[in-house]
Amino acid sequence: MSTRSQVIWWGAAMAALLLTLWLLGQAILPFIIGAGVAYLLDPLADRLERAGLSRTASVVLITLVAVMAFVGFVLFLAPMIVRQATQLVNAAPGMIEQFQDFMIQRFPGLLPEGGTIRAGLNNLAAAIGERGGEIIGSVLGSVAGMVSVIALLVIVPVVAFYLLLDWDRLVAHVDELLPRQHAPTIRRLAREIDQTLSGFLRGQGTVILILGVFYSLGLMLVGLPYGMAIGIGAAMLSFIPYVGVLIGGATAIGVALFHFWGEPVWIGAVIAIFVIGQVVEGNYLQPKIVGNHVGLHPVWLLLALSVFGSLFGFVGMMVAVPLAAALGVLVRFMTEQYVESPLYTGRQREAEQPLPVLVELVPDGTRDALRRRDGDETGPQADHGKMR
Repeated sequence: MSTRSQVIWWGAAMAALLLTLWLLGQAILPFIIGAGVAYLLDPLADRLERAGLSRTASVVLITLVAVMAFVGFVLFLAPMIVRQATQLVNAAPGMIEQFQDFMIQRFPGLLPEGGTIRAGLNNLAAAIGERGGEIIGSVLGSVAGMVSVIALLVIVPVVAFYLLLDWDRLVAHVDELLPRQHAPTIRRLAREIDQTLSGFLRGQGTVILILGVFYSLGLMLVGLPYGMAIGIGAAMLSFIPYVGVLIGGATAIGVALFHFWGEPVWIGAVIAIFVIGQVVEGNYLQPKIVGNHVGLHPVWLLLALSVFGSLFGFVGMMVAVPLAAALGVLVRFMTEQYVESPLYTGRQREAEQPLPVLVELVPDGTRDALRRRDGDETGPQADHGKMR
């Protein structure tokens, strides 16, 4: 098959896949989540198999633990986080007004009547007061509508269970269906995509979990209101360098200034929590857990989330990270091909030379002598075989 035909066929397959995502949308969301869960848990199942458990026993054990952890989160942590986030949004306009009054009293020239900064603060407080609760309600409502209780409690675990049970066989079957001409290249690209995606998801997920526990417990021990919601939010945004600590730290310090006004020790404790978290994340968690080999740039990730989210909604955001990892590997591969191509070098590639033919020179008569020797050795045996 020519290169042009291959490009047409593979382009049509990619277009069909994107069209399917766009048409089915929410209907395939539980299956995408289930496949993602199975992909993330497959290394753990392989490790349990190497420890002596069967594949079925490993998958059953992993599924039970995962379901119990999810149910515990929904029953105990999720209501607290939602309640604190709602309270923080409702309290934000009052905090902004108090900050504005404080600045007017202490620095009247900084916020003159009708000034730009003062008008901006008034607009921000009004926007948060009017739209903040509505945004939270709409987000929670849309997530609840797209990811229904039945999908979370039934479809996702079932899909993840069966895919995890047959993961190795599915991978082997897909490998058998690869076009033979390009199978080695596709396998190499698939390994690179797997290393990039698994390194980012598992590594960054571990970092987010550690930071979420540290920030939440630290802020709660200090006694900061809304500490759990602020800590979880800062941890969730930490996949973008410095964004999580800046937004979470600014929110926490702002709340601490109003709650601990006149108690600089506790305000300093809140600041110290985020300073320690940033130092530990930058010098230990990111290098040791995520590593520098992932190759998934934060800007590239944000672009993928924005584009696929706007095109395919919540389903697009779910597949944005895998597609960003795959596209990143493909772009690097095409860059390598471009650098080696005549378009970059300006000269045609040299044709592959055929393998040399080895010619052995022997004295005259050697071939006839070898034939006579072979005939003498095999002749009687052959005649004996005919007589029998």
